[in-house]
Amino acid sequence: MSRYVIEVAYLLSTALFILSLHWMSDPKTARRGVHGGVAAMLVAVLATWGKPEVVNHLWVIIPIALAIIPGVWLSMVPLTAVPQRTALSHAFGGLAAGLVGTAKYFYWISHEPEMLTAFRMTAIILEVILGYLTLTGSLIAAGKLQEVKWIPQRPWVYKGQNFVNFSAFGLAIILGTVLVCAPSMSFLSPFLFVVIILMSLAFGGMLVLPIGGADMPTVISILNSYAGLSAVAMGFVLDNKLLITAGALDGSSGLILSIIMCKAMNRSFFNVLFGAFGQVQQKKAEGEQQSYKPETVEGAAQIIEQASMVVIVPGYGMAVAQAQHKVRELYDQLKKRGIACKFAIHPVAGRMPGHMNVLLAEAEIPYDDLVEMDSINPDMPQADVCLVLGANDVVNPAARHDKGSPIYGMPIIDADRAKAVFAIKRSKNPGFAGIDNELYFMDKTFMLFGDAKAVVGELVKQLSGSGMH
Repeated sequence: MSRYVIEVAYLLSTALFILSLHWMSDPKTARRGVHGGVAAMLVAVLATWGKPEVVNHLWVIIPIALAIIPGVWLSMVPLTAVPQRTALSHAFGGLAAGLVGTAKYFYWISHEPEMLTAFRMTAIILEVILGYLTLTGSLIAAGKLQEVKWIPQRPWVYKGQNFVNFSAFGLAIILGTVLVCAPSMSFLSPFLFVVIILMSLAFGGMLVLPIGGADMPTVISILNSYAGLSAVAMGFVLDNKLLITAGALDGSSGLILSIIMCKAMNRSFFNVLFGAFGQVQQKKAEGEQQSYKPETVEGAAQIIEQASMVVIVPGYGMAVAQAQHKVRELYDQLKKRGIACKFAIHPVAGRMPGHMNVLLAEAEIPYDDLVEMDSINPDMPQADVCLVLGANDVVNPAARHDKGSPIYGMPIIDADRAKAVFAIKRSKNPGFAGIDNELYFMDKTFMLFGDAKAVVGELVKQLSGSGMH
């Protein structure tokens, strides 16, 4: 394949990547965006495969063949596991960048030391640090989301933790600077490079371990940004303009999304990365012990059928129970009765950005009825019923007034301003912020304890008449 054809193919691939992001910004064209991204990657792979310097095609075929099985497996995970699947994808991206940087360094230092200019060495160091910290950070994030037993779900903190973290990162930067100034100074260079790799791997894990599940949406988008930036550095190392462009798109979109997530939680990057949000709070309620008011499904159905407007707030409990299809049946029953039904979507509900949107879209709930937090809050006082499906911290009124609360200042969905609230919860355990939800102790709130799928299914039966007496 000629150089001209390859460059044209790279240009086409770049355009498709950009269009893919544009199409994915709208639910109506999102499917086209996915197809555009797949086509862009296919064109990029084929163009690279056709380069004149690629003489042994077996080394291209083998990794593609090996990647098919995990790729198919990752595509078949349930939607409830999409957050950890996304984290694993970031881990693979970071590993690829780290390995390419490592291979290039050791090849050049052994065979072409003159290639290790200060610029290329800087790119390699950035690629390796960002790639390997993304690898271990993403693996820890995936483990937390999957609730792996040997990975603590709550923030894992200890005295002097930030000092240890920054020391590992700082050592990697210092040694990287040494290699940039003298990339092949002596036999010590490869040893220093290996130390950089080890420090980067350690820092990635130590960076995510102190972060609780409440911050996982932001962590995933930050790791996405790191993976993109490592791809940019890899593009400079390989002198590949397409990698630079694709990595920049990935890194910038991840960064923008992280900013949006932090804004939605009223927090800063520094606070997310080093604040250990999600730690179990030891503070107990003062005075009289508060208690929940349980309600039966029959009683809830009787109130819901009298409503003119119902707002449903989905949360991680809905995802765990895989209740989205039962929720669609409930939605249909409400519509059949002429009851207006909207879904209030909080930006950080679930375990990844857009988690609730994806689940509800799978159940084919009209996208026009999925309303963002800022748009639904003014209508909450007019809602006759607010049905909370496994959401916790995103509907906790303490965020508005309790300055001692770890979620103080975080924008929430104003579920407490509805006329009546029904909350479906698996247990009385607090959410990932580790605090009780004031909403659940209010006079207007009634609890429906149980698996969200089962409870919503019973509500549907009651509303359809099959459960009425």
